[in-house]
Amino acid sequence: MTMPCSDRLTYAPLCEADWPFFLSLQTDPQVMRYVSDARDEATIRAAFDVRLPRWEVGSPHWLCLVMREKSSQTEVGVTGLVRRGDGIAEVGFLLASAYFRRGYGLESLRALCHFAFSVLGFRKLTAVATAGNAASRAVLERAGFRLEETLRESYFLHGRWQDDWMFGLVPTGN
Repeated sequence: MTMPCSDRLTYAPLCEADWPFFLSLQTDPQVMRYVSDARDEATIRAAFDVRLPRWEVGSPHWLCLVMREKSSQTEVGVTGLVRRGDGIAEVGFLLASAYFRRGYGLESLRALCHFAFSVLGFRKLTAVATAGNAASRAVLERAGFRLEETLRESYFLHGRWQDDWMFGLVPTGN
């Protein structure tokens, strides 16, 4: 399967050799601030393992792609998608904190969306961000996603129920 492409990044399916980087993302409080409370290594490893099998459009697990800078091959983050229904996929991304505010989130999201629509044939993409995550909201909106609804007290994080912002994107012209 052809992978997404963009100006500064390469994208490759997650593999066993990516475990140290995946673990570093999942244990960085800045990266996980709006995603998850601290988890033990065994729980993180289980989340890693379910993303390792070969992915196809009908797979029930996330397509998890490691993003690397083309120039240095340094890991920047992960991005991917999971099928959520008839022609619908949810997208997501995590950037290493050293790569915040450099435009990699937007670049990777645009590449992933193009890939999802043009190569994989999805008709709609969704994304979820915990309310208050202004950086992710800005990236999603710059990529063309629209806020479709706010789910009140939908996600338990940091000892309290948080609202979730639900975004949607359909190809231009729809």
